[in-house]
Amino acid sequence: MNLTQLRYFVRVAEMGSFSKAAIELDVAQPALSRQVRLLETDLHVNLLQRTGRGVLLTEPGKRLFDHAVAILQLVARAREDVSASRDEASGRIVVGLPPSMGRLLTLPLVDAFERELPKARLAIVEGLSTHIVEWISTGRVDLGLIHNPEANPAIETLPVLDEPLCLVSAAKGARGDAARKAAPLPFAELAKLPLVVPEQTHAIRKLLETQAALAGLKLNIAYEVSSVQAILELVRHGHGNAVLARSAVLASEQAGALRVQPLAEAALTSRLCMAVSAHKPATPVLRQAMRLLNELVLATARPGHNKLR
Repeated sequence: MNLTQLRYFVRVAEMGSFSKAAIELDVAQPALSRQVRLLETDLHVNLLQRTGRGVLLTEPGKRLFDHAVAILQLVARAREDVSASRDEASGRIVVGLPPSMGRLLTLPLVDAFERELPKARLAIVEGLSTHIVEWISTGRVDLGLIHNPEANPAIETLPVLDEPLCLVSAAKGARGDAARKAAPLPFAELAKLPLVVPEQTHAIRKLLETQAALAGLKLNIAYEVSSVQAILELVRHGHGNAVLARSAVLASEQAGALRVQPLAEAALTSRLCMAVSAHKPATPVLRQAMRLLNELVLATARPGHNKLR
């Protein structure tokens, strides 16, 4: 197995075709096919299923694809890091953001990189906290924002912001921002309301169920939906209520149609943390990206700013 074989294999898998990949890589198709076949021979598995319309990844191929992408990204970053001067923030960095944070931070983060780190190349991906942790662990993401991280030896975390959770319901004619003056709702009252909640791996779902178990309550789960935007859409149309951080509501396009009421229990707080690999040295561009991301999150949360508060 070598890097050329991995690079060829990844490109064939991405293009779904040997002929298209050969054109993209500027190599002869027989040479490309031979390298992929050598890789399959070395691993004693079929990585690609040949069809009349192209190729599809087999199950072993899917597993190798994830490893190959991570390996090639690590090699590229190693080259960039070695070629850059010791204190120069250059090279490519991949930042993972939860969807709500992505809507709030993507534009200011790109602006900040162009202004302060002109020699760096920024890539942004969105995903749930569990996915971002996995991507950091496998090297596909360098820096991420995650909610309520669990102990994980593969990552290091730095708390950035604590957000109290709120009850989100349909505004029923009132403006969503009027809910800021609503009295805090006792947690026990949630058990009386139909709730639209994220999947069980979601950080807020875990927090809700832990608090309910401690209080001896059974939550009324009306619907379980993975997408926060879809949850807000269901709430807006009266299919239930949600428990989310205010930033998730304000990052959506539906804030004016939703009522946000704080919860009385201080324990119901979502902690936003920066996460990096515990096994990779911090490069100059990573350190600068962490500084910028931390500043942007805190600036967005300052009193008087209309995004998170």
